Amino acid sequence: MLGSQLTALERNWIKYDVGNSAFVLLNTSVVPIYFQSLLTPDIADNSMALWGVAQTIASLVIALLMPVLGTLADRQGYKIKFFLGFFLTGLVGCLSLSIPMQWLTFLVVFVLATIGLNSSMTFYDAMLTDVTTDERMDDVSSQGFAWGYIGSVVPFIACLALILLGPNTGLVDTATATRISFIITGLWWLAFTVPLVRTYKQTHWREDNGGGIGETFRELGRTAREIGGNRQILIFILAFFFYIDGVHTVISMATSYGAQVGIEGTQLVLALLVTQFVAFPSAILYGKLAGKFGTLRMIRVAVAAYVVIVIFAAFFLKSAVEFWVLAIAVGLFQGGVQALSRSYFGKIIPKEKSNEYYGFFDIFGKYASVMGTALVSGVAFATGNESLGVLSIGILLVIGFLLLMMLPKDQVAA
Repeated sequence: MLGSQLTALERNWIKYDVGNSAFVLLNTSVVPIYFQSLLTPDIADNSMALWGVAQTIASLVIALLMPVLGTLADRQGYKIKFFLGFFLTGLVGCLSLSIPMQWLTFLVVFVLATIGLNSSMTFYDAMLTDVTTDERMDDVSSQGFAWGYIGSVVPFIACLALILLGPNTGLVDTATATRISFIITGLWWLAFTVPLVRTYKQTHWREDNGGGIGETFRELGRTAREIGGNRQILIFILAFFFYIDGVHTVISMATSYGAQVGIEGTQLVLALLVTQFVAFPSAILYGKLAGKFGTLRMIRVAVAAYVVIVIFAAFFLKSAVEFWVLAIAVGLFQGGVQALSRSYFGKIIPKEKSNEYYGFFDIFGKYASVMGTALVSGVAFATGNESLGVLSIGILLVIGFLLLMMLPKDQVAA
């Protein structure tokens, strides 16, 4: 059960992390494999390219939409409307993926579902400033990530059991079992979203001065200038761009690198599940430690730990045992650095413009990983050494850490 020390609204906000994380985990594991099965032999060799194009399109659409819609959503009563609209888009897309369809149609629906999912999370992040106080923000944000990790595993295990064991019963084949998993995941997502929708109240907003779409873009320009003129926000968001790029690249490349060094697929999946379980208590603990030692200090600790993780992966990852060690280490710091980054940013921005600021924040967070994966691939290709490619992630983390060190201690909201 969610902590009794939380308010009802804080618990309901956290529940959305429990719901949407199930779809996130399904997207990173089952969906690419199912998509591969839909391809015809003549284009099967292009599966990675097609999947990459779909991800890029979704990312670009969100990058273009979020700052603009964030500006509109900061007006009174609009935040929940935009959140609900994108949530329903993602939910309908998720459920629609259960319908038998050709690969191109599936890819289009997946892009729409991804846009709905990730866009709803931008508005969800911005709700943090409404559902809790600055003093409680670290703990609430950390619990959101923590319960999201554990919550994603529950329907995922059910879906995985259905996909792996269902064909043995003779009742469903693998494809049908996979399509049913979209329904299971969608219903889980819906169930944990309803409480937030029913109880959320926007407490921070800026006045609507009219002016239509022209005023919206002028406000967007003013916010960009405000970010550029605020040293604390500017340095932090630049630091976030680099270190979260490193974090996301480690997460996205871990399975591929593990397979490259010869680790068996089952071991990879089980180790990643262990990451989710380890991340649950670790994220909660990180929120508590931030209250004692300071949010910024704990972010620095996590980034430094990731530098060590990258060095370990580059030079010592040779067998399944080392991959399990890597998975546990990632789980210890993954949730903490993401949660505290979200809450630290929420403390230093104007509350009445939280959606607009989080629109910029999520652009830096979600699309920085493109640079990281490109860096890894480029170095590995140029040197012919995958280990050096992995080690190059450390450059991003070190830059992020050095930028974090430029933020003075007296600016930390502990």
